[in-house]
Amino acid sequence: MARRYVLHLDLDQFIAAVEVLRRPELRGRPVVVGGDGDPSKRGVVSTASYEARALGIHSAMPLRTAHRRCPEAVFLPVDGPAYEAASKQVMDVLRTFPAVVEVAGWDEAFLDVETGDPEELARDVQRAVLARTGLWSSIGIGDNKLNAKIATGFGKPAGVFRLTGENWNDVMDALPVESLWGIGSKTGRRLAVLGLRTVGELATADETILAGAFGPRNGPRLRRLARGESDWAVSAEPYRRRSLGRERTFQVDLIDPVTVRDETRRLARQVATDLPAERRDAIRVVVKVRFAPFFTSSHGVSLPAPTTEPDAIERAALEALERFELDRPVRLLGVRTDLANASA
Repeated sequence: MARRYVLHLDLDQFIAAVEVLRRPELRGRPVVVGGDGDPSKRGVVSTASYEARALGIHSAMPLRTAHRRCPEAVFLPVDGPAYEAASKQVMDVLRTFPAVVEVAGWDEAFLDVETGDPEELARDVQRAVLARTGLWSSIGIGDNKLNAKIATGFGKPAGVFRLTGENWNDVMDALPVESLWGIGSKTGRRLAVLGLRTVGELATADETILAGAFGPRNGPRLRRLARGESDWAVSAEPYRRRSLGRERTFQVDLIDPVTVRDETRRLARQVATDLPAERRDAIRVVVKVRFAPFFTSSHGVSLPAPTTEPDAIERAALEALERFELDRPVRLLGVRTDLANASA
C-alpha cells in the first residue's frame, strides 16, 4: 500500500567526483580540492575523495596539513561553475520522478513521494542519476525531512537506508546527541552539562529543564528532534541561499589592526557588489576572523533596516570587527551578509 515518504539524496564526495569525471586518470587516487590548488599556499580543503579521507584528510583542513599527510595526493583548484552545472543536471533528473523536489544545495535534495516500496524507488533514483551524470549518491528514507537527512549518513557511500518512527529508537537512542541534524558540538557540550549525552537521554529529558537552559522554544524543540519529530515541509520553491559572503586567506599574517580594518572594509564592499544578483536585501553582517595558528571566531551585527547599500554593509562589518580583540596575527578574514526571506 502506498504511503508518503521523504527521500534525501546526497551526492557522494560531490566536488571530488566531478573532478574525477573530468579527469578519469585520477580515479582511485587521493584527490583534494581547495583554494587555488596549490598546497604550498594558505587555504583550506573544500572536499576530499574517499581515498584522501582514508589518509586523514577532511574538509576545512589547511591545505598544507593535507599535503603533509599525503604529499602524493592530487591537489586541484575550486571550480564553482563546473559544480553548479553538474548539480543542475542532477536536479533535472530528480524532477523526472513523481515527487516534490526541494533543492537543498549543490549536492543534496529532498523528494516528497508516495510509494509502497521506498527502497526500490530510491534505487531507481540512484540509477537514473548515475546513468545521466556519472555521479554516485546515497539516499535516506524517512517519514519526515529530519529522519531522511539523518538516514543518508547510514547509507553512505552509494547506499539506501530507511529511518522512520518504526526503527528510530533502535537506531538512534544510543548515539550521541550530535548525531541529530541541527545539534552541533557547542549545543552538545551544553547538553552534556545537563547530563544529556545520548539521543535517548535527550528524548526523555524534562522539558522544563531544557526550556530553562535553552529557552521556551528551543529547549522543547531539541527534545522533539531527539524523538525524530519534525514538521519541516518539502518545498519545490527554488533554492535560495541563506547568506552571501567573501573571505580571504592571507599568505602572510596580518599584524597591524589598521590593515585588518582595511581588508574588512574591502571584503564588505565586495559582498555589497555581489548582492544585487540575489535580488534580496542584507539584514545582518557577520565578520569571521581566523587567528594564527588556527583559532576562528565570528561576530555579527543586525542592520537597522534591510539594505543593499555598500556604506551600510561596510559600517556594520567594521562594527562587528570592533568586537574582536585584535591582539594576535590574523590569517583569514571573512564578511558575510544574512539575506532577507532566506526561508522562503
